[in-house]
Amino acid sequence: MSALRIDTVVTSGTFSLDGETFDVDNNVYVIGDDTSCVIVDAAHDAAPVIEAVAGRKVTAILLTHGHDDHLHAAGALKEATGAPTHLNPADRMLWDVVYPESAPDHELADGTEIPVGSGGAALRALHTPGHSPGSTCFYSADLGVVLTGDTLFNGGPGATGRSYSDFPTIIESIRDKLLTLPEETKVLTGHGDTTSIGAESPHLEEWIARGH
Repeated sequence: MSALRIDTVVTSGTFSLDGETFDVDNNVYVIGDDTSCVIVDAAHDAAPVIEAVAGRKVTAILLTHGHDDHLHAAGALKEATGAPTHLNPADRMLWDVVYPESAPDHELADGTEIPVGSGGAALRALHTPGHSPGSTCFYSADLGVVLTGDTLFNGGPGATGRSYSDFPTIIESIRDKLLTLPEETKVLTGHGDTTSIGAESPHLEEWIARGH
């Protein structure tokens, strides 16, 4: 049995919401062993993600939330791999902007377990609303990582100044669902550099005080 590994792919494109468009670089994660893998987020361009899959069976395309920069490539990745898409239904209105004619294949709920690789490991979905109503992180005790999408970054919470977002809610999610994980847990973010729970947890009161 081969060991689990995480491959990071950075893709570039745009994020549009509330009539504004921004250039962004996104982190996409391919997690698995030599036989099978899952994809976390489907940002911008399917081609480099498929290259990282390297012929393995893709068992799931997991979406941390419904903002368009995180799912523009979901359709192309599903077509290329045959893997089903998974999204928390609270973000369906955001999905519908990009894919008005189709629905995600599976609804993510808090506590959903998604198998990874062939050795019994799993990612557990943690519903962490605030950046968006359906924002979801994925935690693996086996790998010692949590994939936080745009909920928690190196340096603080994700943005909450746009539609469907709320600062007190994201603070509650981070405090109750993420900062309770082991301090050594590596935080793999939707944009930018990695961090750890231990590095971020001392700053909670600073984030609350600054209000963003």
